[in-house]
Amino acid sequence: MANKLEITLKKSVIGSKPAQRKTVEALGLNKINQTVEHEDNVAIRGMVNVVSHLVEVKEL
Repeated sequence: MANKLEITLKKSVIGSKPAQRKTVEALGLNKINQTVEHEDNVAIRGMVNVVSHLVEVKEL
C-alpha cells in the first residue's frame, strides 16, 4: 500500500444513492475535479470502493 491517496471527484453525485452521496461528502469532496489527500488505510479504501465509479484515485 502507498502512504497517501489522492482522490479526485470526476462525476457528479446527482442521481446517485444517498449513501454514496454521504460517502463522497465524508471523503471531503464537494465539487467536481476537487482533489483531497488521505492516508492509505482500509477504511479509506473501502469508501473509495463504494464510490469508485465517481472518483479517480492516484497513489502517492
